[in-house]
Amino acid sequence: MKKFLGMFTYNCPVILSYFFISLIVLVLAFFTKKKSDVFFSSGRRSLLNPLTYFTFISHIFGHSSFEHLAANFTLILLIGPILEEKYGSLLLIKMIFLCALIIGVVNFIFSKKYVYGSSGILYMFIILSSFVNIETGKIPLTFVLICLFYIISEIKNLVLRKKDNVSHLGHLVGAICGFVFALLLHYKIF
Repeated sequence: MKKFLGMFTYNCPVILSYFFISLIVLVLAFFTKKKSDVFFSSGRRSLLNPLTYFTFISHIFGHSSFEHLAANFTLILLIGPILEEKYGSLLLIKMIFLCALIIGVVNFIFSKKYVYGSSGILYMFIILSSFVNIETGKIPLTFVLICLFYIISEIKNLVLRKKDNVSHLGHLVGAICGFVFALLLHYKIF
C-alpha cells in the first residue's frame, strides 16, 4: 500500500487543495441535507451579518451536485497546474481569492441570485491560460477565440436574462478578472 501511495505526487498544492476542499464541502452538504450551503453561497444578506463577508469568498467552494463540481473541476484540474507552475502557488491563491471576493461583491450589488461554485474561477483560469505564452505586442489568437466562444455567450445570456440557475454574471466577472490579472502580470504590475 505504501509503495502504491508513493507513486502519486501532490504536484499543484493550490489546485489540488481547492479541489479537495470543494469535495469536502459537497460531502458536508450531502450529510447536512444542504443546510451547510448557507456558508458556501453568496447573495443578498444583511451587511450586519458577519456571514455575508465570509461568503463573499467561500462561495467558490460550494457546488449544487457532483455533476456541477465535476464540470468545473475537469477543466480546473486541466488548466490549473499550468497556471500554478507559471505564476507560482502564492500568486495563484491571491488571484483566486481576489476573484472570488470581486464576484461575491459584484453579485451582492447587482444580482438577486445566490452564487456558488467554482465556475467564475474557471473563467478566470481560461482567460489567464490564453496569455501564458504571450509575446509583447501580439494578441494570442486563442484569446480571441475564447472571447468569441465563452465571453460573448455569457454576455448574451446575461443580457437576455436567461432563466437558469447559472450565475452568468459570475462567469463574466471571472473572465474580466482573468483578463485584468493577465495584463497586470504581463506588464509586471501585479
